[in-house]
Order: sequence, then structure tokens, then C-alpha cells
Amino acid sequence: MIYPNNFETKIGFDRIRQLLSDDCLSELGRKKVAGIRFTDNFAAITKLTGQTAEFCSVLQSEADFPIDFYFDVTPYLKKLRIIGSYLELAELFDFKRSLEAIFSVYRFLKKLNEDEFPFLCDLIKDISLHPMLLEKIDMVMTKTGRIRDNASPGLKQIRSDLLSKQYAVTSRMSSLLKQAQQDGIVEKDTTLTLRNGRLVIPVTAAKKRAIKGFIHDESATGKTAFVEPAEIFETNNEIRELEYAEQREILKVLHEISEFIRPYLEDLLLAYNFLAIIDFIRAKARLAILLESVRPSIVEEPIIDWKNSRHPLLYLHFRKEKKKVVPLTIELNKDDRILLISGPNAGGKSVCLKTTGLLQYMFQCGLLVPMHESSQMGIFNSIFIDIGDEQSIDNDLSTYSSHLLSMKNFVKNADEKSLILIDEFGAGTEPLLGGAIAESILDELNQRESFGVITTHYTNLKHYASQSKGIINGAMLYDHNRMEPLFQLQIGKPGSSFAFEIARKIGLPEHLLKSAEEKVGTEQISFDKLLKEVTRDKRYWETKRKKIRQEEKSLDTLLEDLADENKRSKKERKKIIQEAKDEAGQLLASANKMIENTIRIIRENQADKEATRKARQELEDFKKEFDKEMADKEKSLGQKLDDFQKKEKAIRRKYPKQVDHEASEEARLRNIKNTITIGDKVVLKDSETAGEIVEMNDKDYIVAFGNLMTSIAKNKVEKISNNQYRELTRGQERSTVNLGWNLHNKRMNFKSTIDLRGLRTEEAMPKVYEYIDECITLNEREVKILHGTGSGILRQFIREYLRTVDLVTWFGDEHVEFGGAGITVVRFG
Repeated sequence: MIYPNNFETKIGFDRIRQLLSDDCLSELGRKKVAGIRFTDNFAAITKLTGQTAEFCSVLQSEADFPIDFYFDVTPYLKKLRIIGSYLELAELFDFKRSLEAIFSVYRFLKKLNEDEFPFLCDLIKDISLHPMLLEKIDMVMTKTGRIRDNASPGLKQIRSDLLSKQYAVTSRMSSLLKQAQQDGIVEKDTTLTLRNGRLVIPVTAAKKRAIKGFIHDESATGKTAFVEPAEIFETNNEIRELEYAEQREILKVLHEISEFIRPYLEDLLLAYNFLAIIDFIRAKARLAILLESVRPSIVEEPIIDWKNSRHPLLYLHFRKEKKKVVPLTIELNKDDRILLISGPNAGGKSVCLKTTGLLQYMFQCGLLVPMHESSQMGIFNSIFIDIGDEQSIDNDLSTYSSHLLSMKNFVKNADEKSLILIDEFGAGTEPLLGGAIAESILDELNQRESFGVITTHYTNLKHYASQSKGIINGAMLYDHNRMEPLFQLQIGKPGSSFAFEIARKIGLPEHLLKSAEEKVGTEQISFDKLLKEVTRDKRYWETKRKKIRQEEKSLDTLLEDLADENKRSKKERKKIIQEAKDEAGQLLASANKMIENTIRIIRENQADKEATRKARQELEDFKKEFDKEMADKEKSLGQKLDDFQKKEKAIRRKYPKQVDHEASEEARLRNIKNTITIGDKVVLKDSETAGEIVEMNDKDYIVAFGNLMTSIAKNKVEKISNNQYRELTRGQERSTVNLGWNLHNKRMNFKSTIDLRGLRTEEAMPKVYEYIDECITLNEREVKILHGTGSGILRQFIREYLRTVDLVTWFGDEHVEFGGAGITVVRFG
């Protein structure tokens, strides 16, 4: 139960709903957003939040989720239930593209790992898709939504005849236009134009009788008349009849395809509901990412244990202003069910209350919530709120009367699974009487074991909370030195209203404040002073504790740095030893070379005394230099090793436990890493081929690589993490995807220019249709159509066709230097 009826407006959920609606791709998703309802069903909440959390992972990954053509065609499909009805051309085009979107989403979800995305994978289990529907539609409709010429035998003949007639009319009209230009009836730069679907010649009003024919239209100024010559009138009529015949043939095709679709209507409606759910989940996931929301632990009992929660709307507002929201940490359990918050005005009490209500409501509507992931969300059967002024002249309700009416409903309907939210409890009437009534209501709610967050300034309620089991005081902190609120909730102690301090800050005269203190009495002043002192002391010790934590964190960081330094020292020692070995090897090789060279010289000189003496002297000099260099190397190496040993000993003396723990932890991790069991992910050594262990024996592993299983020796594989496995297999999946079209070959053979010169219009136009379709399929950006200048008829036909293609964003003449009007440049969006 949710109370009152405008609950969503009071807590701000109507704005959350609007954010979701704005993020939907289609009316399908927006209808789902409008249908969001509060639920206390544990399984439903688990499912809804699980779907959203998994979709967040999809959006945050590198996967390209399909989001195009989410059209709501369910009204068209429902219309088809009536026998004899059919889909209009535009409706069929929307149906085709949206059905392709459903297939794309289905294929995407089909590839997901069911263990990692169980809720999303569950969505496609009951969906029945029929590929033959798309195949059938593709046979009669192009990618641009035009009915194909071969959709029926009659249509192909009609369009061929139509093209021939149009060519004849255009040729004759061009001739008549040239003749009229030569006769001075029309200007030299005049071109043919269309009026009422017919080619006409623009003629000045004064000469409109010079051409025998029919006037179809005049310009807005009346200076130009648009004349259709009489000699082509009959041909134009034939064209009009062929156009009607074309429409009748298209209508027949639409009837046939509609009849083919009709038996699958129920499955299709379920498929479009699936698309609506996907659009809805996507909007929830995008909002969750925007708000940095999480899916906390769900407990099937009334409980609130939130850490660092934030009000979503306040977070978005502050982010625009580059401010940070002070997070709310709050806990309500069986021992402390009702939190009574007190503190200064504008200190954040109402924000705490609204945050509690909004986040709990959002979560039980299936949305993720902005808080720390270690938080716990319980489930309540009902949420009641009393906030703001509900006075009504029409209903003869004062402010206090409206509050009492809410209290009446709370007391009547609240139970141990209810969450009660009351702002400024007891306000609106004489304080002494209002406080007494509020205390009685609070006692009743406590006896019913209801949960709640209540804000108040009344001292008697603070006293009652401190003495009653199940109710706990809370305070909004206030910096009395700087005289400003901190917007932090502190649970366990009541808060002061800081009324006198705030009054002094805004400049109320001191004599008025002293008079007020005398009227209140010393007892109340002492109580308020005591609250302030308790708050001050607690803040002092909290600061101390925070400082100690920071120092501990710094110490941990220092220990980590020392451990890293220790590791670097070990690596450096190995490096020095290896370098020394390498240098020693080089020196030894050099010495051997010198000895061999000396022996060669002695042999070549046949033991000549002078040559022998000189060779031996050079060898002796080399030996002295070699001994000296080796001594320097040994000394340098010894010094470096001594330095590292001293550093290691110093680290061990200063942090013996840390170093020993690190060594034991390294050994433990090595053992774990080298142990491979069934279900572990592995990779072939010296390759990037990853698989999963499904069986094992003494010598071999049975490894599954996708759908292939093979036996591999144990020393041929090594263990990897799940993240590494996903990265490797994602690349493998991409490499094996078969789209069903050999686009690669098409791209290799595609030319960005088509030459139609020398062809008649009826021969050229089918090639244009095919070429433009291929451009769209291959996502080309710009192509050129060579048609020559001639009479300009072919160019006109081509451009009239290009105007009907939605994906063509611009077309026009090539630059004069490269062909001018003889080439049409076409650009696609």
C-alpha cells in the first residue's frame, strides 16, 4: 500500500519516471515506464534489478548493442486480426525494420554467457521468431522500403511500360521546350517541371496561348503559367493509368504479404513485448549509470542498512553545478526501527526523509539505487508519507487537519512491514498539545513495530525516543563555529535546533534574544546547551578517529611501497648478475680470441724470435688489462650486491612481519596459480587460443574450445583468469561470425562510379536502382553516376528517382572541371 495518492510527486519519483521515459527509444519502452508499479514481491524485485544490473554491464562493455528501428507497430499488427485488412506500404516498411531490430537483439543476447547474464538470457527463452517472415518481406521490398519490380509478374511489366512511356514523354517534352525557346515563347534557361504529376512547360502569362495545350497551374504572382502540350496529353493519361495500375499491383502484393504474416500475429505481439522490455531495461540501465547506482544486497525482510546513499535528483542538480552531495548513511533494524531526526532548520532533515522514501520506492519498482554496493535493501509491504502542506479550501482542511488525517491513516494501516515517513512531526498547532498528540501517535506506531524516519523539533519527542525501545534519536550536524549546517546525519543522539545561534547569525537584536532565553527558562536552555556540547565533543572524537584512520592508511601505503621496493631490488639483483655473466662471457671470448691470434702469429712466422717475443708481449699486456677489467667488474658487482643486501636487511629489521607475510603470500599464490581443476580457464602456451577444462586424467586435459573438444598434454597449457578468458574468446567469436552476406567480396569488386553513357533510359534505370541498393548495403558515402549531357532526359529520371530514396542526403552536378552536368554526385547519410 502506498499513501497518499500523490506519493510519487511528494518524493520526486515522477521526475525519475520522466527521466526514464526520455531515455526510451520508442513508444514501446515509454509504455513500460508508464506502467512502473511498486511491488513487495521478492522474486520480482530480484529479477527486475538483476536485469538492469546485467544490462549496465552490457552498456559499459565494448559490445555494440543494437538500438536502431525500435518502432511500435503493435497497432498495425492488431489491425491485421481483422480478415481482409492489410499493412500499408509505410507500415510494412516499419514492420520490416523493427522486426530486423528484434532479430538483432535476440542474436546479441543469444551470444551472452548464461552464467554471467542469467536474467537477460532468460528473456529470450520464450520468444518465438520466424526468419521466414523477414525472408518473405525481403523478397518483395528493398532496403529503402520500395516494392521490388519482381514482387509480382504484373508489376515488373507495368513498371517497364511506365518507364518507356515516361521516356517518350520526356523526350518529346524536351523537343517542344527547345522549339519554344527557339521561337522565343519561353526563356533560354527555362526547364521542364512537374505539376499534378505531369510534365509541363513554364510559360509567361502573356504567351500562354502560344503553346496549344492545357494549363495546369499558375505561379503565385500569376506571371507564369504551366502548360501541358496537347500532343502529349494522351500519353500522359496512359502514364497516369499505368501509375494507377502500379498502385493496384502494389496493393495486391501488400495483401499477399499481410496474409502471410497473419498466422504469426500472437508470436509477433510477444516479440514486440520483448522489444519493449529491452527498451525499458536499457533506459533503467542508462539512468543507473548516470546516477552511479548499484544493486545492493536484497533481504526478504523490512530492513534499511545503507552506506553513502545519495538523493538522485539532488545528485544530478549538484553535478551540473560541480558540487558534491553529502552522502547519507542510515540503518533501521528490528532493535532500532524508527529514527527520530532533529536539528536546525535547513540542515537536511527533510532531504534525509525524502532520500529514504525515494530510494526505497525506486528499488521496489525495480530500479538500481545510488549507494555503496555493500549496503542492504529490505522489502516493505507499504510506505506512508506525510510531508508538505495539504491544506485545502475545497475540502475545508487546515494544515494541521490534513496532518491529522494522514496520522489517522497511518495508525489504521501501519504494521510491522510498513515504512512511515513524517516531516515536522506535531507541527501546525499549539506546541504543548501538538507535542502530546505526536508522542501518543509515535508510541502507537512503535507498538505496532512499524519502521520509520520522522523529523521534529519537539523536545518531548526527543526525550521519549531516548527512553523507548525501538526508537533511536538522530541529529543533523551543525558547525556552531562557522554557523552553518553540515548536512550530515549522526545516529544515536538528538540534535539541537540552534534557534538562538541562527537568530544571532541573521542579526536579530541581542536584547530580544536575552528576553527569549529568560522566557524559555534555564532548564530548556541547559538541555539545548548540553545537546550542543555532546555534538561538539562527538565531532571532536570523530575527527580524531578520522585522523587515525588516515595515518593507518598512510602506513599501509608505506608498507606497500616497501614491498614494491623489495620486489624491484630482487629483479635488479637478477639483472646485475645476468649482466655480469654476459660481460664475463664477452671478456672470456675476447681473451680466447687474443690467445688464438697469438698462436697464429707464432705459427705464421715459424717461431721467429722477434715476432714471437712481440706476440707474447701483446698477450701479456692484454692479460694485465683483462685482469684489471675483471677486478673492476667484480668490485662493482660486489658493491651493488652489498648495497642490495643492506637494503633488504634494513627492510626486514624494520618490517619483519610485512616481509615474511609477503613471502608466504607469494608462495601461496604460486601454488594456487599452478593448480588447474575442472572448470578452470586455460590458454595454449605461445598462442592466444583459450578454452575451458572439462575433463582431466594423469597425463592430459580435455579442453573445450567453443564447440570443439580435444585432448592436450598438461605441459601445453597454462591457467588464466576469467577476465583474460573473456577477452580472448570475445576476439575468437568475432572472427567466426557469419553475417550471411558476402560483403567482403562485394566491397572488393565495388566501384564508386557507374557509367550509363550510351544506354537508353529504360535500360539505364534498372541499373541505377540496383547500384543505389548496393551502395546502401555497403554503407558507401559518395558515388558518381556518369550519364552524359545529351538532352538531359536520363539525368532528370535519375534525379527524380534519387529524391525518393530516404538515405540519399544530397545529389548534384560534379565540378565543372571534372564533368559538370554530365555526372551526378550522390551522397548518403
